[in-house]
Amino acid sequence: MSSEREDLIHRITQTQRGLGRLFAQQPNPLFSSNLTMRQLHVVMLLAINGSASGQELAHHLGVGLGTVTGLVDRLVAHGLVTRHEDPHDRRVRRAELSPAGAALVEEINTAGLEHYRRILDHLDTEMLRSLEEITRAIRAVADKLSGDADELSSK
Repeated sequence: MSSEREDLIHRITQTQRGLGRLFAQQPNPLFSSNLTMRQLHVVMLLAINGSASGQELAHHLGVGLGTVTGLVDRLVAHGLVTRHEDPHDRRVRRAELSPAGAALVEEINTAGLEHYRRILDHLDTEMLRSLEEITRAIRAVADKLSGDADELSSK
């Protein structure tokens, strides 16, 4: 890789890190939720997938079933997650977000988007067009890399 490319990548990542620090200083339910990182990870997995069995969560988190049981127990106690029988296999219990859990995820997403939107409102239309094009390109590469990783893990 050329030194110019390396320098550009370094500057971009440093800028993104700085943006992350600025966003972290803003009020956000993500930081006031009192959830551990693993609990938050479970909440986000459930938000993405709708529901999951303990085995599925253990696989995604890279932990044992006992660890997942404790995580889900605590999330149930916080009122963020519910458990129910799998309609296709009554031996399996599935976890899903409660209305309070779904509301927390929505609050987290909304807070982040509001901060980002305030920044975007200060860019001119031409800059927004460029950013939209670049963002789409980044997303396309991320989708491709994610698909490549999915193919490798299924082999």
